[in-house]
Amino acid sequence: MSTTPHILVVDDDPTIRQLLADYLGERELRVTGVPDGTAMRNALNQSVVDLIVLDLKLPSESGMNIARRLRTESTIPIIILTGNGDDVDRIVGLELGADDYLTKPFNPRELLARIRTILRRTQVHTARSLGSEKVRARRFAGWELDLRSRRLTSPSGERVDLTHAEFGLLTALLGAPEHVLTRDRLLEMSHGFDDDVFDRSVDVQILRLRRKIETDPRRPQLIRTQRGAGYYLAAKVESVP
Repeated sequence: MSTTPHILVVDDDPTIRQLLADYLGERELRVTGVPDGTAMRNALNQSVVDLIVLDLKLPSESGMNIARRLRTESTIPIIILTGNGDDVDRIVGLELGADDYLTKPFNPRELLARIRTILRRTQVHTARSLGSEKVRARRFAGWELDLRSRRLTSPSGERVDLTHAEFGLLTALLGAPEHVLTRDRLLEMSHGFDDDVFDRSVDVQILRLRRKIETDPRRPQLIRTQRGAGYYLAAKVESVP
């Protein structure tokens, strides 16, 4: 099986698809280019994809809808492409769980750097999960997070899907129970952006995560806020080998 990272480019512009296939392909990445959501689903069914580059302006189905659906089905990292000045699209895309963004026109070299950063972070998370501690999962307050499959199971045994960013955020909190983690630290773990980052994006991710694990997200008991400092997990954590 090939270990070359597989990048799926979803863009209706054939020139951009070919440009990225050539540029990224010459730099030890395997690229598949598709024009829309239907072709994207076919590609995902046919092979493993490590990262998706998604244009938000697609003719048949908006990239926003595609990103929303992806985040309910998988944790594949997403880099969104937006038009110059489309701040609302960019912010909404990040709120939906995208890992990074670029505005068109963009420099392929910058896209390559962002792809490598996300892939490297994903590999680090995997290595930590499967590393020297030999920890398979972490349990807290009746919940269990499987670090290998990234599957979160509720106290009643139901599976709860997490986005890539939510998984990173919860992993960070579970790794330091009852210790306050700053927004900067949580940003590093859940997004990994190098620049152009908004602190409020952590608050959005915390809100999304609370909606999934708290009995009453308005009165959180597990993920608590330390005003002016950050967030912490108010529960004991058990490591499962």
